[in-house]
Amino acid sequence: MAHSCSTTRIYSGMTVYTFTTNGSMIFLDLAYNSLSGDIPQKFGSMSYLQVLNLGHNKLTGNIPDSFGGLKAIGVLDLSHNDLQGFLPGSLGSLSFLSDLDVSNNNLTGPIPSGGQLTTFPQSRYENNSGLCGVPLPPCSSGGHPESYNTRRKKQSVEVGMVIGITFFILCVFGLAMAFYRVKKYQQKEEQREKYIESLPTSGSSSWKLSGVPEPLSINIATFEKPLRKLTFAHLLEATNGFSADSLIGSGGFGEVYKAQLGDGCVVAIKKLIHVTGQGDREFMAEMETIGKIKHRNLVPLLGYCRIGEERLLVYEYMKWGSLEAVLHDRSKGGCSRLDWAARKKIAIGSARGLAFLHHSCIPHIIHRDMKSSNVLLDENFEARVSDFGMARLVNALETHLSVSTLAGTPGYVPPEYYQSFRCTSKGDVYSYGVILLELLSGKKPIDSAEFGDDNNLVGWAKQLYREKRCNEILDPELMTQTSGESKLYQYLRIAFECLDDRPFRRPTMIQVMAMFKELQVDSESDILDGLSLKDASIDEFKEESSS
Repeated sequence: MAHSCSTTRIYSGMTVYTFTTNGSMIFLDLAYNSLSGDIPQKFGSMSYLQVLNLGHNKLTGNIPDSFGGLKAIGVLDLSHNDLQGFLPGSLGSLSFLSDLDVSNNNLTGPIPSGGQLTTFPQSRYENNSGLCGVPLPPCSSGGHPESYNTRRKKQSVEVGMVIGITFFILCVFGLAMAFYRVKKYQQKEEQREKYIESLPTSGSSSWKLSGVPEPLSINIATFEKPLRKLTFAHLLEATNGFSADSLIGSGGFGEVYKAQLGDGCVVAIKKLIHVTGQGDREFMAEMETIGKIKHRNLVPLLGYCRIGEERLLVYEYMKWGSLEAVLHDRSKGGCSRLDWAARKKIAIGSARGLAFLHHSCIPHIIHRDMKSSNVLLDENFEARVSDFGMARLVNALETHLSVSTLAGTPGYVPPEYYQSFRCTSKGDVYSYGVILLELLSGKKPIDSAEFGDDNNLVGWAKQLYREKRCNEILDPELMTQTSGESKLYQYLRIAFECLDDRPFRRPTMIQVMAMFKELQVDSESDILDGLSLKDASIDEFKEESSS
């Protein structure tokens, strides 16, 4: 692919290529080069750039306001320089920005409150001469950080007021209310214990509370809500003794029950299949970490409970269940609910959630079992990736995760797993490609009645592609809903890129998101004048993708 570029000397003695708005550079790393001078305003015109690293140099001047034009930027590192002035407010408009580092500079003034700038860790802003505001200490009236003495005085006043008010309330209501609540609590607990003993149980587990200390409780790992003290008895009561009537699903990790807690909150409780050899500390540490991961396209883990050998996880309940059920279960309405707009929303949402796990979590997370049954749909049909908490956390310096047994689900497993047994983020990309193909075709990944015993959805689709019969891959219901086939072919093109047999030829999930974004802004005429999947061969398709 040809790029329009110009050569200009912008740093001391070093020639750097900059690209015009017609260029499509996606990665630029100039760190540790002792570069000096101002950052060129032209950098802001690189609308396709996803990673820009200018850290550990000797750059001076201000951060260009034109950086607001980096609409696809995901990682921006300007740390360890001599940059001055304010953080441009235009950085708040960068919707794809997942990591910003401006530490160890001479920046001043408040951190803009718009966008995602206040969500990054404090370490990304520290060691500057005058930055203030969330997540750093608050600014004074002059726009500078409050002094230590000022903050300490404020804290002392606030603490004194809290102590005084608390003491007053305790003196007035304390004795009477305490006696009344203790009495009511004792009566209620006695009734609950009698009720629990009468509950039926399901499965092979026999629940005995007598030999288990009561302090075993569920830990809620979240920033939005305070810690909730829920004992195992509460969960047992909420699921009617984990009865079959409360069971809403089962999978490789365990059974899932729908439950309504005492405060009316509806949750999904997953009772894990016991994994021998996992200690309490390891389990608790991993769940605490996963519980802090919050994103609109991930199913939030609200808490966990351990009692004896049992492990239970509490998730936010998703109204419409899994994509697999909604798409393929005709008895429940099947894909009648999923028009093209809904399927496109699900494709983009699940990709966004997986990209967050791959690129924004530190350490990065490989899902290892990405499939349509692990994509859940909330009341607005927003896709939420689930069961990522079961994946092992991968150190940011590692590139793969070796496993002793094959991970994943047949139909979604990339071909390289059968030779190397190494789980990588590119394996997740392949599994996502299968999900995208499911959405476009309306077919299951494995269906002997549809594809025979020796074939699956991916093999079937690639065969039709080689025979230039791509229109037969697409769900006939989608063909009648959309204004033209061209949009569907563009999404089918992305699916085939994710399903490349060679992992290094597959895109990253950030690149998949960039492709979706490009499709959203393309006009209908641009799509019609673009590449035609129906008339292209696989080799032509890949040659064009790599150019």
